[in-house]
Amino acid sequence: MNAGTASALPVWTPPAGWRSIDFISDLHLAADHPRTVQAWARYLARTQADAVVMLGDVFEAWVGDDSREQPFERSLVDAIKAATSRRTVAFMAGNRDFLVGPALIGAAGMLHLSDPTCLEACGRRWVLAHGDAQCLQDRRYQAFRTEVRDPAWQQAFLTRPLAERIEIARAMRRESMRQQQGVTESIGDLDAPACRALLHRAGASVLLHGHTHRPAVHDLGQGLSRQVLSDWDLDDAAAPRAEVLRLSPAGSLRRMAPDAACAA
Repeated sequence: MNAGTASALPVWTPPAGWRSIDFISDLHLAADHPRTVQAWARYLARTQADAVVMLGDVFEAWVGDDSREQPFERSLVDAIKAATSRRTVAFMAGNRDFLVGPALIGAAGMLHLSDPTCLEACGRRWVLAHGDAQCLQDRRYQAFRTEVRDPAWQQAFLTRPLAERIEIARAMRRESMRQQQGVTESIGDLDAPACRALLHRAGASVLLHGHTHRPAVHDLGQGLSRQVLSDWDLDDAAAPRAEVLRLSPAGSLRRMAPDAACAA
């Protein structure tokens, strides 16, 4: 990682010889979603990409790095650690796992990416983000985000016993789901002017992000666009979904199923 002169964002420049980079997000890994967890672990071990970049909400909830010693969380850390012996695995925090800290990053052997980060690859610049910081119309969420991203709030939260933190996270999730029922699709989406400003700031033309669970390509005008990653939920019998967005050396982006990413 290095600081770019044309950008106020941190810049990640992968090795020139890499063949491809995969992007995934919004996995929401949890013990009660075994099919999703198994598909993710299988993909992480077998993908043909040189790097897997996880753009936030990898975990359904992360209440502190001391939770990595619990059996389920340890199995996830082990899967990531095993994959890092074969390829780079990068992590960017989302709104569910913003409490991931250096202890987990080190234990799993991941590359940590700030939100947002400018990717320099294939002779171009790309902006990588989780996406929640750009949902400016959802003022209630932005107020909550400001509160929980404050270091003082985080320090106070992390001093609580682990069991208490787990229960608080569950309660916060229930409240979030209740509030989302009254949020319109437009309010829960990214603000186009904010996305354009971010791209201009980085000297890039394409923003890659997750968060909204609405995979699509959006034209932002001025030659700019944003690519929205899919969430993963293979335990949803009615609408199972999992998708990888792959960047090729030619600079093209291709959406693929996890199994296809392992074969090509």
